[in-house]
Amino acid sequence: MDPEDSFSVRVGMFFLVMGGGAFILFVVSDLADKPDFDYLFVAMILFAIGWSMWRKKPPPPSADRFAWLRKMRDNRRQKNADKTKK
Repeated sequence: MDPEDSFSVRVGMFFLVMGGGAFILFVVSDLADKPDFDYLFVAMILFAIGWSMWRKKPPPPSADRFAWLRKMRDNRRQKNADKTKK
C-alpha cells in the first residue's frame, strides 16, 4: 500500500483482511465438525464493506516502460500507411 492512499482505502483493506480472518475461523470450525456460520456471515459482510471501500482506489499511473517500443511501432505503421496511399 502506498502512503498516499486515502483513509477509506486503508480502512477497506483492513476490512478485507479481517474478513479473510473470519473466513479462516469458519473453515477451522468446519474442520472441527462444529461449523459456526456466524464467522461465515461476518466474513461475507466484512468482505463486502471492505471491497466497496477499497475499490475507490485510483489506478496506478502508467509506467511507460515500453514507450520507446510503442513509438517505433507507431512510426512503422505510419510509414506503411504512407506507402499504401501513394
